[in-house]
Amino acid sequence: MDKTERLAHYAVIAIAVIVVIAAMNLGEAVLAPLALALVAGVVLSPLSDFWESRGYSPVWGALVGLAATLLVAGTLVATFQPVVARLVDQAPKVWSDMQEVVHSLRHLMRGLSAVSEGVADAIAPAPHGAAPSATTEDSVVMPSVADALMAAPAILSQILIFAGSLFFFLLTRSEIYEWVARHLSTSCGQVELAQRLRRAERHVSRYFLTITLINAGLGAITAAVLQLINLPNAMVWGVVVFIVNFVVYLGPAVLMTVLLFVGVAEFDGLLALMPAAAFLTLNTLEGQFVTPALVGRHMAINPLLVFLALIFGLWLWGPIGGIVAIPLLLWVLVLNDAIRAPGGGALPLETL
Repeated sequence: MDKTERLAHYAVIAIAVIVVIAAMNLGEAVLAPLALALVAGVVLSPLSDFWESRGYSPVWGALVGLAATLLVAGTLVATFQPVVARLVDQAPKVWSDMQEVVHSLRHLMRGLSAVSEGVADAIAPAPHGAAPSATTEDSVVMPSVADALMAAPAILSQILIFAGSLFFFLLTRSEIYEWVARHLSTSCGQVELAQRLRRAERHVSRYFLTITLINAGLGAITAAVLQLINLPNAMVWGVVVFIVNFVVYLGPAVLMTVLLFVGVAEFDGLLALMPAAAFLTLNTLEGQFVTPALVGRHMAINPLLVFLALIFGLWLWGPIGGIVAIPLLLWVLVLNDAIRAPGGGALPLETL
């Protein structure tokens, strides 16, 4: 293959990748809940294996997994409702406090601008008749009930796609693995590919379980600290911490910003910074010590790969993409033997 043919080959591959990514972006309404269902199915696979090992039909394992997932999702939605309602009620106070800060900054900037203009006029006087441009403040448009009603059918359809995909994946995942191994490998490598798929499934499930336990501990400790500083709905905020910490890097950053606004709404003076500062401290301790100790020993992933996967997932499918990005990355790495089971000659990704 000469240089021209090689370049043409690479160009075709690049075009194919662009087309696939564009198709994934356009099919977000279907593909995003489908990907989330597949990740949830992989995470719940030990539950299905438990029921099947007890002699029950795979249908029962699929039903239990689906029911547990929907129950957890419904509980989280019900838990978030008081937080959202309180934030909406406190929005005028937050907006007023933030306007005072903005006005103070504007006065400071105007003072600095006046000084700089005075210096500029002293050096090179401006022509007469020049009038300063007027500025207008943009109003904040809040979503209405009509907007929520318009979005309801799309949300309902995504929930149905997620529920159906999760149930049928849990029901037929063994057949799916066998089909993939039969069609994507030679007759000699079918067993090895099936074992790789099972190993990737176990790793993703173990990783997600470990991260879930870590996030639960972080949420509980954060709730206790917020309760000590008398922040309303401290337990609910602990649940919020538990959820957003699954979206590494960006989730904690967004929550810290939200807690800063909540502190401004609930407290005065320096105490307004306490909720955000407390969460920042606890999240830093968790990220620097707890997670590396429990996860990093056998599943060390290059932080650059994690960050790029997260950014790509968020850009492609929004919050759902951010949730599924890391499990899918881990699944691909294990499937390609970039990560092995503990004690089986693990290859940390820092060496890649």
